[in-house]
Amino acid sequence: MNIEKILSGLENGSYDEKLLALYGEERLCEQRKRWAGAARQFLALYGDAENAGMFSVPGRSEISGNHTDHNRGRVLAASIDLDIIAIAAPADGTIIRVKSEGFDEDIVDISDLDPEKAEKYHSSALIAGVCAGLKNRGYKYGGFNAYTTNDVLKGSGMSSSAAFECMIGAIENHFYNDGNVSAPEIAQIGQYAENVFFGKPCGLMDQTACAVGDFVYIDFADPKAAVIEPLHFDLSGHGYTLCITATGGNHADLNEDYASVPAEMKAVAAALGQEALRGITFDRLIAAIPELREKTGDRAILRAIHFIGENERVKAQAEALKKGDLDFFLDGVLASGRSSWMKLQNVYTTKNVAEQGLSVALAVSEQVLSGSERKAAWRVHGGGFAGTIQAFVPDEEVANYKKVLDSVFGEDACRPLKIRPQGAVRVI
Repeated sequence: MNIEKILSGLENGSYDEKLLALYGEERLCEQRKRWAGAARQFLALYGDAENAGMFSVPGRSEISGNHTDHNRGRVLAASIDLDIIAIAAPADGTIIRVKSEGFDEDIVDISDLDPEKAEKYHSSALIAGVCAGLKNRGYKYGGFNAYTTNDVLKGSGMSSSAAFECMIGAIENHFYNDGNVSAPEIAQIGQYAENVFFGKPCGLMDQTACAVGDFVYIDFADPKAAVIEPLHFDLSGHGYTLCITATGGNHADLNEDYASVPAEMKAVAAALGQEALRGITFDRLIAAIPELREKTGDRAILRAIHFIGENERVKAQAEALKKGDLDFFLDGVLASGRSSWMKLQNVYTTKNVAEQGLSVALAVSEQVLSGSERKAAWRVHGGGFAGTIQAFVPDEEVANYKKVLDSVFGEDACRPLKIRPQGAVRVI
């Protein structure tokens, strides 16, 4: 199929059924225009290419398992209905061209996939890294042209970079491998690209949620062979909406805060003769506290207590979703939030205690939602210290909740979202 036919199909509604599956009735018109606009941009840049396709990769939300993956813990994540989309077509030769809306075009020659030559912290490095990851696993890769647009908010904890990596993987998968690269493999290849070529030592949670879709349970007991279990749970069917609220906090100069969490947890593990906290019990930790207070300090102990409790909580929440026990799951979200605030202590930075947007958002959420007829839950979202919170809100409470949170943090600070069943997909 060529680009002109894709554009015509978008304009006459031929693809509405596929768009409905991704976005729902209320967003159909908006998304039809968005996709058509991307197709027109591709035409203007690259012409009417043959064998073209439409691709979509969702952002993600960490549901539970706050700061556990780096110590071989368990994580519960989910894909959301914000996504990066691409109109793409294969191209002869070894050049990949990707024009992302609002950014300069990436032009990558994949004939030389040397990580030492990659431009660190640049999207071109992710493109080269994904191709290298495919090559390392014996898969094919080749040139293509693509135009992308992204509504996965940067700095929101929804993982726009992981979605981009999975997008490159999905395009290469369908153009050159007949779709035979599995979603977990695409996630692992994306992590490899970010670690080795881009230069960021990220875990695997973000890429997995983006690639696999729906709720997904991940166990990092063996970091080189994480256990990935997709979980289907229809949150919307139960009458709930996931709301993410951006508090407008300043992310600058938070590197030390983020780095302190795994460092302190691993310091406790090292004092107990282990590389990571996984496997250390409460009894063993409590027995060692008098010695640990001298060696690691009290905050490190509290963070270790958080890890042990959170790790067990994630497993129980995953089982609750399998059984359809929403109330138990929501109790776990609340418990995770309390543990993050009190023990993990990642709700504000001690460098600027006057700025506590996350704390305010959580306190306001408690005030608004604790009296709901049906149970609601709220907690810090992502890495913490600044940024966003999440809340699972009964549908009948969403309008009021959004109104109140927007009144505090600004118009559209609160974004009602849906859990998306589809991961990285070729739409057409």
